[in-house]
Amino acid sequence: MPTKSSYPDVPIPDVDIWGLLFERKDKPFPDDKVIYVDPYTKRSYTYAQVKATAIEFGQGLKALWDWQKGDVLALYTTNCIDTPSVTWGCHWAGGVLSPANPAYTVEELVFQLKDSGAKAIVTQMAFIKNAQEAATQVGIPLDRVIVMGDQRDPSFMVKHFTSIRKTAGSAHYRRTKAKPNDDLAFLVYSSGTTGHPKGVMLTHRNIVSNTIMLKASEGGHMSSTGGPTGEGDKILAFLPFFHIYGLTCLIHHSLYSGLQLVVMPRFELEDFCKFIQEFKITFLYVVPPIVVLLGKHPLVSKYDLSTVRMMNSGAAPLTKELVETVYNRLKIPIKQGYGLSETSPTTHTQPWETWDKTIGSVGTLLPYQEAKYMSEDEKELQPGEVGELWIKGPNVFKGYLNNPEGTANALTSDGYFKTGDVGYQDAEGYFYITDRIKELIKYNGFQVAPAELEGILLSHPKINDVAVLGVYDNDKATELPRAYVVPKEGLGRTEADAEAIAAWLGERVAGHKRLRGGVKFVDEIPKSASGKILRRVLKVKAQEEDQRGAKAKL
Repeated sequence: MPTKSSYPDVPIPDVDIWGLLFERKDKPFPDDKVIYVDPYTKRSYTYAQVKATAIEFGQGLKALWDWQKGDVLALYTTNCIDTPSVTWGCHWAGGVLSPANPAYTVEELVFQLKDSGAKAIVTQMAFIKNAQEAATQVGIPLDRVIVMGDQRDPSFMVKHFTSIRKTAGSAHYRRTKAKPNDDLAFLVYSSGTTGHPKGVMLTHRNIVSNTIMLKASEGGHMSSTGGPTGEGDKILAFLPFFHIYGLTCLIHHSLYSGLQLVVMPRFELEDFCKFIQEFKITFLYVVPPIVVLLGKHPLVSKYDLSTVRMMNSGAAPLTKELVETVYNRLKIPIKQGYGLSETSPTTHTQPWETWDKTIGSVGTLLPYQEAKYMSEDEKELQPGEVGELWIKGPNVFKGYLNNPEGTANALTSDGYFKTGDVGYQDAEGYFYITDRIKELIKYNGFQVAPAELEGILLSHPKINDVAVLGVYDNDKATELPRAYVVPKEGLGRTEADAEAIAAWLGERVAGHKRLRGGVKFVDEIPKSASGKILRRVLKVKAQEEDQRGAKAKL
């Protein structure tokens, strides 16, 4: 039988996102509560200011661009405290928001604009050139490429979003209500580790339910009226808002719960530490690469991070070795959560009370979730047996845009989403994720999980970062595990050093998990904005290295 959540099913209101956030009767904090703060400029938004700005922007969209229900607004930018108002202004006008990675090239942005059918783009001045070029290629008028943030076009050729808010005659327009179960709120694009990114269709119901689920799991510990500072909990927001992790867990969760969000445009270690100290941050949503830095980087010791009560890590597996390294250094507990773009995102989280008893687990199911692990021939597995995780709940997406085949392969007829993630459930109901199906290395028929080896290697005192992948050996007719290592200062890059690392790991793992593909030293591990290792980039590098090696032997 599928496992169901042990949390009580808290009521999910039958409203769209705007109704949840701005028309609720049970808001436990005042309208003048400061929610979003820019730590660099000290510019901020209160709850009331976010609402008023969003309404004005939505009215401007309708008045200036004749915005219709279902029209798509693209957002191509790093984090900004204007993002929430732009997002919910789009929803107020009945639109769909499609956030794009600001690191995208023009070609990559063109694909998303075309696929989503975007009618306009909001960006910042730093990205205006790419945004305009992409808009031209897909036929979006340049007067529909506008900017937000503190920088403005000195020539006044590019409109600032505040000018859209001030459109003459806009005030008489009224809100377009969405049908929660049917109408899309977001088109987020998967990280694209293989092929083109996929447009994930998320409805208002998906985001509303996940916001309620998050509140139910964290609400007893993150109170807007308490906390160690006497001012309520504060979250440092550096995870990208264009990714579903930041979009729901940061932007939506903060406003619904009345938590202050200190918004960084991007991660920078020293500023990260400085702002924790300055703002007395109490909670952090992080990804494993940040956890690695907190455990190993000397700069961290310069700052007082003691106000942080807990960190929650997601986006990639987090290992026991890494959690213990950080806790031993900073005494900050780290719990782990799990989710995907297709699940809005969070489906599991470790309870605060058991973080140290279930290290390595992604925790238990949030409210309204059903899950099961399935074998390759789609038979349900028992606790302890390893298989693919399938999940069902109101947060599961509607499907992939313009991709009926992908949707049919991902969603079952009875509503389960096939995650593509491998793991198991223990006898106590805790879930474990060991790796992606397509990233598993097969050595002589044995399955090897890269994330497991990476976690162990990261505990090596002379390794700063690492990625493991399978390289195919024609002579042995099998994949071999290979490690790409970013060494710490003091570790050389000699063949002897590589052999020593391989031997060190060999003493800690089963024989089939040894690094028979070798150890290669690199300056950095390629990763996506959400912190996932881009193994496809390393696969290309491995193929080139092996081809050069084969030629040298001739």
